[in-house]
Amino acid sequence: MLQPLRRTPVAVAVLAATLAGAAISGVTAAEAAATGCRVTYTVGSQWGGGFSANVAVTNLGDPLTGWTLRWSFAAGQTVSQAWNAVTTQSGAAVTAVNATWNPNLATGATATFGFNGSWNNTTNPVPAGFTLNGVACTGGTTPGPTTSPTVTPTSAPQTPPVRTVRAYWLRPTDVPYDQRYVDGIAGVMREAQRYYRQELGRTFTLNDPVVEVVNGDHPRSWYENTPNGNECYWWVVFNMQQELLRRLSLRAPDSRWVNVGEISAEASCSGGGGGGGWVILSGHDADGAAGINGPMNRWYGGMVHELGHAFGLPDSTSTDGTPMSASFYSYPNTHFSQAQKDRILSGPYGSFLS
Repeated sequence: MLQPLRRTPVAVAVLAATLAGAAISGVTAAEAAATGCRVTYTVGSQWGGGFSANVAVTNLGDPLTGWTLRWSFAAGQTVSQAWNAVTTQSGAAVTAVNATWNPNLATGATATFGFNGSWNNTTNPVPAGFTLNGVACTGGTTPGPTTSPTVTPTSAPQTPPVRTVRAYWLRPTDVPYDQRYVDGIAGVMREAQRYYRQELGRTFTLNDPVVEVVNGDHPRSWYENTPNGNECYWWVVFNMQQELLRRLSLRAPDSRWVNVGEISAEASCSGGGGGGGWVILSGHDADGAAGINGPMNRWYGGMVHELGHAFGLPDSTSTDGTPMSASFYSYPNTHFSQAQKDRILSGPYGSFLS
């Protein structure tokens, strides 16, 4: 997961604090863009227990690169198969994300998709409202952000509970949506949660959804090639962290949450690290979590290692059998020392563990 062992974990918190200060100093051009949308939802045909529907979403605001449409059913309908969009459902809440071939919505452009679903054979009402990238589709435009953060397709609170761990997958504009990343990162976080319970008798709480998907503002190459920090090892992850700080009103350090960011971008020199309530990881970590790059124990152990930094632990000075050394590669055959356990529980995020 990591480039050899993570270097200077404190550097993450130091630069992040600087970025946090910069993030609130002004309004960017993107934040002043116009937003608005219109949705037409039509039930095409209906039969016993099933129906098909067509959806047309028109962007009335500034151009979008990557779109996510959300709505909620009112009568127990479910989506079973979709085309021209990737749809998922949690309870009544449905999310439709652009397919790989239709991510761009120019001003005035319309994207169409359809799906088959089930209904109760009694009533099949049109959903009462829709949002496009977090903006309510009212048929008009309003000033505001065009790049609202999007989350995995599940019903989530607007403000996640404090003293929990939030995980993000930042998807550059030219990277297609892939559910393997959402599911894989969530699996790594749940395994880390289990491991901390095993080792400390306490563990952290994950938010719902476990992974929040953030549609990035830039293509992959921008994150990889825009200098940020004193060496290219940090460019990708600092560019990601800075965007997350701005987009989600996060802080570094952040006393409300421990934040875990992963991005699908990586240059040949890219790495990652942790510190000050943050874990920031580049493309090979995201790929590993998705099952694309190497054995899973490596990615599980690496997350345990980086969360250790986030909770206040330094690297071990030798390969000592603890996950804060190269012993994390032997996961799950690695264990925190008593001193490390005590330091986590007495540290600034110890109260997050219960």
